[in-house]
Amino acid sequence: MDKIKLEGLEVFANHGVFPEENKLGQKFILSLELCMDTRMAGLTDELEYSVHYGKVAEYASDFLQKNTFNLIEAAAEGLAQSLLLKFQQVKQVRVQLFKPWAPIGLPMKSVSVDITRKWHVAYISIGSNIGDRERYMHEGVKAIDKLDTCKVTMTSKFIETEPYGKTDQPKFMNGALEVETLLSPDELLDSLHEVEQKAGRKRKEHWGPRTLDLDILMYDDAVIQTADLVIPHMDMLNRKFVIDPLAEIAPYVVHPLEHKNMLQLKKKLDKRLKNKSE
Repeated sequence: MDKIKLEGLEVFANHGVFPEENKLGQKFILSLELCMDTRMAGLTDELEYSVHYGKVAEYASDFLQKNTFNLIEAAAEGLAQSLLLKFQQVKQVRVQLFKPWAPIGLPMKSVSVDITRKWHVAYISIGSNIGDRERYMHEGVKAIDKLDTCKVTMTSKFIETEPYGKTDQPKFMNGALEVETLLSPDELLDSLHEVEQKAGRKRKEHWGPRTLDLDILMYDDAVIQTADLVIPHMDMLNRKFVIDPLAEIAPYVVHPLEHKNMLQLKKKLDKRLKNKSE
């Protein structure tokens, strides 16, 4: 991505662990690196295709002056998220926040924190097989989109499918979502669980009936294997009700382990299921 840099912005603000820092305030120095596509701005010479760096500087200065944090880590984190939410053209931001007057008691030029945050793309499966299935799913999509840190950018058609794993239960409605998010994978998982719970999801039985089921299928090109989370979803390649909706909204997105796109994986699964049925 292209970069717009703002370096050495001086802000007098009230951040620090000690009470006098919060009351009296001190100088902070801020540098920002805004990552975005400036191609059209360069070709057209029109500001609408870029970001007004004067407004970015004013916004960042106001944010640091109007909010108080104990830690510069928290100040930088809050500012990064706020900038990404405010300026939609910016896809990634690097925040360097310097504290030259830090009360260390030793000769030192400055203390600083340097973080980079960005919009991530996640693919999520959505399903329901209890009650008004489509209503639960539509409300689930809206609930995810209402999260400050998530934007639902694409939704597949909802399809009716046979239950998987535990077959003696009602048929499912299934679909897939493309979501842009500022959350980490673990944070996204927690947020999806909260959406499920608000929809009345009860985790009583593995693969059992559910009002709303949300699973992270992929997150950027990340490969994660922990006790709580496996990405890409470990069984997605065997689930036609996952691959079909995903191939609809993201046909050329590549699976980070299989190194094949969703259309290729769909064809592979369809062939395997056909051979199995013959």
